[in-house]
Amino acid sequence: MTSTLAPRKRKSYSVDRPRRSVTLTIVTSVVLLYSLVPLVWLVINATKTQGDLLSTFGLWFGGDFALWDNIVTTVTYDDGIFMRWLGNTVFYVALGAGGATALAILGGYGLAKFNFPGKRWVFAVVIGAVAVPGTALAVPTFLMFSRMGLTNTPWAVIIPSLISPFGLYLMWTFAQEAIPGELLEAARVDGASEARTFGQICLPLLAPGIVTVLLFTMVATWNNYFLPLIMLKDPTWYPLTLGLNAWNAQAATAGGEAVFNLVITGSVLTILPLIVVFLLLQRFWQSGLATGSVKE
Repeated sequence: MTSTLAPRKRKSYSVDRPRRSVTLTIVTSVVLLYSLVPLVWLVINATKTQGDLLSTFGLWFGGDFALWDNIVTTVTYDDGIFMRWLGNTVFYVALGAGGATALAILGGYGLAKFNFPGKRWVFAVVIGAVAVPGTALAVPTFLMFSRMGLTNTPWAVIIPSLISPFGLYLMWTFAQEAIPGELLEAARVDGASEARTFGQICLPLLAPGIVTVLLFTMVATWNNYFLPLIMLKDPTWYPLTLGLNAWNAQAATAGGEAVFNLVITGSVLTILPLIVVFLLLQRFWQSGLATGSVKE
């Protein structure tokens, strides 16, 4: 007895590939050029002397490669004031951005996992605060700090930096998705205190969100310009943004020395720490932004 087996038909699976969009490619390329060209110009011109900077094409190197000489001159010019400005900036970031992140963690966790009267009003206030630009509050903050006698001190920069409505909102929404309510109930049933539950269970789950908020607050404090501009008069308390602007303004003052090459080199040295931090924390930052976007 012979039997013939019919060959099985193979199922064909089609993989949906994203369609290519010429318009999107062009727009993306323009945005990429818009973002990279200033950075390329900055790096190229940091290698030029003062003379080559004013006499050569901006997007090409000059006759002398003076990057190392510019770096040495930048950190030693005017008795090394650049390093003082760098230390001030790190100090403002450590206390301002670090404190803002800590407050955002505590506030976001509390708002996400605890119920209390007036919670909706708090949400409305936070959303409204996110919509208000920081420059609109700079002058009222200056008047308040002036009456308190805190202007021209580091606290005039640090204390306003401790408040980050966007960071609070981000931690609020992140904690709602990252921490299951059942996990908190299980910890409480086992007899864990609220402090232990927060420190040993919740903080590890909030790590991606914490890194995301820390990056945003750190960049905002590092690049802060307008608030120190109206708060500080003593150059020894300037951050890098204000100090480099003072160097740039020297050329317009009577008897002032034009140090445009040092301003450009200082700008390169200013952005390097931010680039390094973003590269090191990029994995946590991306996961923090993506959490809660896909539900099973």
